[in-house]
Amino acid sequence: MACHLRAHATLKPQLCCTNNAKIHHFKLTVAINCKHKNQSDRWSLDGKTALVTGGTRGIGHAVVEELAGLGAKVYTCARNEVELNKCLVGWEDEGFGVVGSVCDVSNRVDRCKLIDNVSGAFHGSLDILVNNVGTNIRKPVAEITSEDFSTLMATNFESVFHLSQLAYPLLKASKSGSIVFTSSVSGFVSLKSMSVQGATKGAINQLTKNLACEWAKDNIRSNAVAPWYIKTSMVEQVLDNKEYMEEVLSCTPLGRLGNPTEVSSLVAFLCLPASSYITGQIICVDGGMTISGFYPRND
Repeated sequence: MACHLRAHATLKPQLCCTNNAKIHHFKLTVAINCKHKNQSDRWSLDGKTALVTGGTRGIGHAVVEELAGLGAKVYTCARNEVELNKCLVGWEDEGFGVVGSVCDVSNRVDRCKLIDNVSGAFHGSLDILVNNVGTNIRKPVAEITSEDFSTLMATNFESVFHLSQLAYPLLKASKSGSIVFTSSVSGFVSLKSMSVQGATKGAINQLTKNLACEWAKDNIRSNAVAPWYIKTSMVEQVLDNKEYMEEVLSCTPLGRLGNPTEVSSLVAFLCLPASSYITGQIICVDGGMTISGFYPRND
């Protein structure tokens, strides 16, 4: 609209001496160009900055490449320095603007240092925070130790809560912040030997909603994605069991596992200007698993 109005302002004094058809054509061209520019801006992350935790493997790795491919400058972190450096070299070769540092997000001191590094890299402002790191310890409730419980809570929930707190001033400074949490279907339905992990994901789901309301005044949006089984190194051992794999597929209407890029594409969408009216949502990426109920394949 601003471009269109400028075109009118420039052309108005010339109406008495310029062919009306040419004026109309020029105004139409300007309006179309402005519309195309606005459309492309809605689907681009050019000039945006992002922090993606756990970006060297699986879903995190796919998210880093998705955001960088859309034009964002990305900062990522991982515990394994060798793995991180290998990824950084690969991304540089691909022309992606990605930097990173070693960080154990379950450690409070490391989290503080990470946000300090991000603030320095992006001059005190951050557009996107993807809280991606998570882990699981598969045990029945009766066998969960206090150490198991503390590890799951620190890695899955305390880390994302604290990182969101630390990143808040940076997200506020951007004047258009977006947080995306990696939750899980375990935050919606019961899964075998995942009671504590499911509790941490349920907590993330509620935090997603609370931040969406509390930080809306600062134009910070908060959403989450909740995957089912995705082809990553984290689930490889579990799915090596053929019978277990068949059970997983039997309760998944689409009849297959998901790919990391099928999660990263949704994460990217939730960070784009095109999704600017979406906040407080937890979206399952699960091939229909959470809504399938009893729906036998063979009638």
